[in-house]
Amino acid sequence: MFTSVLMIEKALTSADVEFVTGLHGEESVAFHVLLQPRGEQADRLLRAIDDVALGAIDEAAREGETPEGEEAKSVGQQALEVSLTALRAAGSEAEGRLIADHPLDALKSLVDEVDADEVIVLTDPHYVEEFFHRDWASRARHKVGVPVLKLFSHSKA
Repeated sequence: MFTSVLMIEKALTSADVEFVTGLHGEESVAFHVLLQPRGEQADRLLRAIDDVALGAIDEAAREGETPEGEEAKSVGQQALEVSLTALRAAGSEAEGRLIADHPLDALKSLVDEVDADEVIVLTDPHYVEEFFHRDWASRARHKVGVPVLKLFSHSKA
């Protein structure tokens, strides 16, 4: 069985699930999902710049409404459960956990713990962080010791 650590920031869409579960053809895949809610990982200004770059001006104006703290955790837990259920329904093994701080440390620990074959980072585009190679995937490539695949979410969840 192939073991993938899947790092996400929101609930997977059906298109995302279809995409990640189809990456290895007929081979069985066990997913270990790490979810850090969007409100926990980047400040509002960077998120607003990303929204503007994507042409989502209305989203940029609403960045102040992004849940943070305890509210982000409850939203994140719900998103994690939805994602795990969808992965299992697609025929994959799936378990996961919410992370609050130090996502790359949590990623490295999980990769080692489950002897992962790869890491998949599936997020919305984060242009500012990607430009400066400060996004999860760029930083993980130097830390985890397994291949890291960067994918963009197919649509808004």
